[in-house]
Amino acid sequence: MGASGSGKDTLLRHVRAMSTPEDRLLVAHRYITRPSGADEASVALTEEEFARREDLGCFALSWRSHGLAYGIGVEIDAWMAAGVTVLVNGSRAYLPQACARYPGLCAVEIVVDARTLKQRLTGRARESGQAITERLARAVATFDVPVGCAYVALDNNDAPEQAAKKLLEIARQRHA
Repeated sequence: MGASGSGKDTLLRHVRAMSTPEDRLLVAHRYITRPSGADEASVALTEEEFARREDLGCFALSWRSHGLAYGIGVEIDAWMAAGVTVLVNGSRAYLPQACARYPGLCAVEIVVDARTLKQRLTGRARESGQAITERLARAVATFDVPVGCAYVALDNNDAPEQAAKKLLEIARQRHA
């Protein structure tokens, strides 16, 4: 989890490329009510289709943020039952609900400094200047980490390969 533009999808892409079959880990794709970006593992759904799948119980986790709906499919439950470590691009605001459903989860927050975050948000040209300003303000907002929830802050200000290597090590340690 982390602020928009912190590099979550980039790190997850690198982790997928760096992991081996022995790692027994998978990166879950997200269902999102917007077109998928080239760098993210996601499936675009209309608002209507998202609501339909939510009503049918197709999501293990679902939340709304920035005017969009996000979901993680119930397939992650089968993966975890088979002993697979699952990495999810989640929401800081939704963390209490995620911890309630998955008490053993480890929340990893991807953090970057404000200057880097602004450059990344501006560079992807997805939002207006005002929307970027709002995202930068939300990036430094505090959020609750539930009691008993494992939490790690992971710096992603340098080359993404470095942070991805650390993220992979966290996942490997959690699986051991």
